[in-house]
Amino acid sequence: MIDLRPYRSLHSVALVRDMLRRWWGLELALADAKGYVLDHADGKIFPSQNEFCRLALFSKEGFRRCNESVRVVGERLKQGRGGGPDAAPTAFVHDCHLGFDVVAAPIWSRGELLGFLFTGGGWSREPTAGDRNELVRKVREFATLETEAAAQHAASVPRLTEADLERMRELIAYAAGEISKVVTERAPRHEPVEPIVHPFTEIVGSAPTVREVIKLLEKVVRSESTVLIHGESGTGKELIARAIHYHGPRAKAPFVVQNCSAFNDNLLESALFGHVRGAFTGAVKDQKGLFEVADGGTFFLDEIGDMSASLQVKLLRVLQEGTLTPVGGTKPVKVDVRIVAASHKDLAAMVARKEFREDLYYRVNVLRITLPALRDRATDIPLLAHHFLRKHWKGQGAEPHLADATLDAMVRYGWPGNIRELENEIERMLVLGGEGPEIGPDLLSPRIRAGGEAPPPRPAPQLVGTLREVMETVEAEVILQGLIRTHWNKSQLAKELGISRSYLIQKCTQYGLERKDGGG
Repeated sequence: MIDLRPYRSLHSVALVRDMLRRWWGLELALADAKGYVLDHADGKIFPSQNEFCRLALFSKEGFRRCNESVRVVGERLKQGRGGGPDAAPTAFVHDCHLGFDVVAAPIWSRGELLGFLFTGGGWSREPTAGDRNELVRKVREFATLETEAAAQHAASVPRLTEADLERMRELIAYAAGEISKVVTERAPRHEPVEPIVHPFTEIVGSAPTVREVIKLLEKVVRSESTVLIHGESGTGKELIARAIHYHGPRAKAPFVVQNCSAFNDNLLESALFGHVRGAFTGAVKDQKGLFEVADGGTFFLDEIGDMSASLQVKLLRVLQEGTLTPVGGTKPVKVDVRIVAASHKDLAAMVARKEFREDLYYRVNVLRITLPALRDRATDIPLLAHHFLRKHWKGQGAEPHLADATLDAMVRYGWPGNIRELENEIERMLVLGGEGPEIGPDLLSPRIRAGGEAPPPRPAPQLVGTLREVMETVEAEVILQGLIRTHWNKSQLAKELGISRSYLIQKCTQYGLERKDGGG
């Protein structure tokens, strides 16, 4: 369930809260989908004389009974009597435990009901003396007010006209709609998927693209055929090669790895096929090549697309005949090796450009596994991140957890270095974060923060009619009072209002809010 409390500071919500306080002396509250009140302005009520608003929203009994009312609201929504995930933002009126009117609006995100914005503490009908006496009696059941004080407060309960209720509905529906939009914008782009059970415990992830790889692996490991693994750098090609070996019939035999781009031709040829004494300067004794070392097992040739044409011919011979000739030697050596090749390059395109031998391509491309880029399996990022946290945590006790904002930024980032880059980033943050219990977004690398910032809240929509004019008036007043309070420090005020400085300057220009002495 998404925590809605951080969204109480949205500029649009703050405006609606201020209007409720100024016009009706009521407070804006927030509840989750189960009806539990999450936020009530930290217990502050403006104006403070509306004691019944405080009792309705903040007392222990008020909590319990208001929650019951909000649950009733939730049931009405589920039954389709208060809008829905695809409906326009709407709000409705419901009676609370004190007989006041509760005006509530739902907060939706991607079809899920997250909670409600609501207010209460006023009467929409003209109360009689009996109504007020009954109110005093109800309040004294669970409050510490003296009868006289309770009666005085009962006399000051706001009277809400139909026009008042309609305007309150519009305001609260607007604020709830803004929260819904921002929550949806900041939410991870991919829905979580159910974990899957498979024998390849070294493979972390359950995104649809990973499931397809696992299904293919279950068949590949039972064979002895040559495998070609294609994927961007950092997607885990060697991990898949190891899974093929250690879950296959050659698991007890050697697993040998060689990156074909690591050496020049001469060194790579010697590393692969070995050499005899005197084959070149420094060859003081016979040396087995990696093919002989891997005899009976699996040889993983990484970045095979970087192999020169001359070495491609010699590799082709090993695949076709199972024999090789060491550098400087004349006697062929027979080997039994399963080849798993990998490349981040498109070998088929290289064949078309005459950059890779066509006959070798068909020899290595018997079984093909294509690994998805991390950006194409973003739902796995939290799972992978937690896996690397546990792997690299060297401190005492449990490893720290990633803050929601950190995970959100990581999901939005494109990860050109794929899983390798993600693992390095986690290790880096663990070092910088020390022994702290949480890893916040401030520890992320600048490139990830820049590429993973949530989109800013959208400007308030242009509401029609009187409501728009009223909101612009209140907005201008809030900005003006803030400028006076901060001595026209726009950077400080922008931070307080939760908006950018450029947006604040734009609003100041719109409303003509400039210092008369030319400062600011």
